[in-house]
This record gives sequence, structure tokens and C-alpha cells, in this order.
Amino acid sequence: GCGSGTCAPLPGKRKVKLTNRKMRKILSLALAALFSCAAFGQAQIKTMKMKIADFQEKTTKVVLTGNSMTDARFRNIIKEVSTISPCEFCSLDEYESLKSNPYYYFLMLVKGKFSKESEPGIEFLSLVKGGVGASEGINGLFNVVDVPFRAAEDPDGREFILLPALLDIIQDHVLKSMDKDLEGYSGLSNYNINLAKSKGKRLVFAEQDLAADVLPSVRALYFKGGMEAMDVDDADDLFYDHSENTLVSFVVAPTDPQNGSYCYKLLIDAGTHTLYYFRKHRISKEYGAGFLTEDIKRISQAQ
Repeated sequence: GCGSGTCAPLPGKRKVKLTNRKMRKILSLALAALFSCAAFGQAQIKTMKMKIADFQEKTTKVVLTGNSMTDARFRNIIKEVSTISPCEFCSLDEYESLKSNPYYYFLMLVKGKFSKESEPGIEFLSLVKGGVGASEGINGLFNVVDVPFRAAEDPDGREFILLPALLDIIQDHVLKSMDKDLEGYSGLSNYNINLAKSKGKRLVFAEQDLAADVLPSVRALYFKGGMEAMDVDDADDLFYDHSENTLVSFVVAPTDPQNGSYCYKLLIDAGTHTLYYFRKHRISKEYGAGFLTEDIKRISQAQ
């Protein structure tokens, strides 16, 4: 369970290679099942859109962490930002007693541990729906969306400056998923299509969000026109000021990355809180945490 606030990994799925023979067998079984359901009219497949159709009618319980400073920030920010559903706060003990109830959604901090990590490196803001699978822990509940929030150990505090934007991203994703299944199943990576609309906008990267492979030669080539790098405090001021037509970087990575750790890279509009870029990469000796040169190239091509 999640009584301790730490759970089994949420993000990432093990890839399975299927042979053509296996694929044909699976396809034939799937078709047989489909025709069987059609013939008897007994089964209804619930899609994501259907599963979360009641989101705006149900109460979202924000699960507090037990850390007074963190919880105070959550309370203040969520009260201001939460607009699309009734929202209440609850303790971890209350969550444990309510998690099997399908009349509640839960927004909580979850430590995600990737398969090759010995310890969780990142905390996610996770939105799940209560239900019968709760006995298996948070992984047994229906997951609506996970948004990378901060390093699991010794976060720098920047996550709370970005929290209003991250909550707006969650709410936008829920509304889009209620409208189209494709949006829900594609996850946050689907927002990369917004990059095509970034032409003419100011693109700001906090210096700490740039990976070591972004050398001066790379900056000279790409950081011109609307793209620039600046001190993290100045970049954060753009969020405080809700600067219009300005995209600002945000990176979530473990404080002390291990073999198998991942880094998440986001570009968010400081004014509208629209997500324009969302990618992750595995941290290695060659590729450290932060926006890589390949990210900078990809982003610059949209300018």
C-alpha cells in the first residue's frame, strides 16, 4: 500500500518483443473475443474516457504528506488552482480507509522507482481513481495521469514555484481525456504537438536545466532569436510574473542519479501554463540530467 507514501514504480513499462506467430495468435484470439462479445452483447469495454467521465461530479481528495511545510504549500496552492472538480484534503490514514471507494479520486505524491534503480529517484504528482484494485496498492488503482514533481531526496524547492502550472497541466489533461480517449492514452508526451505553435515565443532555459553536453558551441548555434539561458531565479521570476508568450524550462531528476534513473524535461508557458514539451531520457555517463543537445536541436527546429 501507500501508507508510507512510497510505492512500486508507476511510470515505465517493460517492452516485450512479439514474434509474427505470437502476434497472429494474439490477433486471432482478440478477434474471437470481439465477435463473441458482439454476438452475445454481454460485455462492455470501458475506455479511459468512460472511466473518468464522472471526474467533475466526484470529489478529488488531495492526500497530504504529513510534512507540515509541504502540506501548507499544497493547501494554499491547490485551493487557488483547483477549478474543475470538488476538492478536499485528507491524511494518509483517511486515504487508506477511502481508497477502495470509486466515488473518490486521489491526488497524491508518489515515489516512482524504475526497474533498474535500487531506490526511488523521483516523486510524481499522481492522480488515481479509487476502486476495488486498492488492495494491490496504488498500482492497483486506475491511473489518470502522473506528472514528474521533484527529486525524491533533497529537492531544491523549485517544484512549488511550478506547482500551479503542474496542477493546471493535470486539469487540462483530464478535460482532454474526458473528451477523447487518444488524449488519455497518449499521456503527456502528446503535448509535444504544441511545440509547432511555439514560433515567435520566448524560450527560456534555466542554466541548471541544461545538460553538460550543451557546450558553448551548441549555445552559439542555437541560443539566438527567441532562445536563451538564464539564472534559475530569473527564470522562476517569469513564472511568478505570468510572463506572456514565454516558455520556461523545468527538469525533474534524482538528486543523486543511479544507473537506470530517468530525467524528465518540460517546457511550460509561464502565462497560460500550457505544456509545450515533455520528454524523458535515461541518465548515463554520456547523457546527464537536463535538456540534452538533441532536445535543444529539436526545440529550435520549431522556431
